[in-house]
Amino acid sequence: MEQLWLCLLVLVSLSGAFSQSDVYKKAFVFPEETDTSYVTLTAQLQKPLMAFTVCLWFYTDLTRDYSLFSYATNNSNNDILIYRDKNRVYSLSVGGDDAYFSLPKNNPGPVHLCSTWDSDSGIAELWVDGEPMVRRRLKKGYEVGTDASIILGQEQDAYGGAFDKEQSLVGDTGDVNMWDSVLSPEDIRSVYSGSIFSPTVLDWRELQYEIHGDVVIRPQLWPMAEVALRSCAE
Repeated sequence: MEQLWLCLLVLVSLSGAFSQSDVYKKAFVFPEETDTSYVTLTAQLQKPLMAFTVCLWFYTDLTRDYSLFSYATNNSNNDILIYRDKNRVYSLSVGGDDAYFSLPKNNPGPVHLCSTWDSDSGIAELWVDGEPMVRRRLKKGYEVGTDASIILGQEQDAYGGAFDKEQSLVGDTGDVNMWDSVLSPEDIRSVYSGSIFSPTVLDWRELQYEIHGDVVIRPQLWPMAEVALRSCAE
């Protein structure tokens, strides 16, 4: 019996450490370039997504391409993908189609990002540090699937895998929240300032996640209280 329990413990350790916990004020740290380190998130989905908002913080000094949020289904490896390329252009992919958003300037510090999309209009939005980019359109009438493999730190070129280390994130990410609706501009600015409006798909305060490879949890580096105070002052 003891040997059986030992084998079970070994299998669990090899497959990754599954957790459900409040990681508020913490971040996932990806300390080096690999194709083996990532975090899998479990979403609460009962029906296909006809709209969404994804918000997160990240901090990196990479000058190459990297993935920030990868949501794959059996229908599409890039059912939702948030990505940044070496030219500082962000892309939001829905169902394999892409919308591109160019930044007017580079931000050397931690960055807050929100992406929204809704099926009825096909309108996609990208918000960086509480400021909107010019709207784009993609995949009008599309439904994002519920059989989701959601991964931080890598881009999925196949469902749940086929990673390329040259697209991996090296740095920190955290405060990842997702809604099954499009948040209003006022709500997005409030999220940037530190407020949260009951996330329905992914909730950083009650996150179900599994760590694979070399990923470390550490206190976040973005000062939420200072961001909120600065926004109120403005």
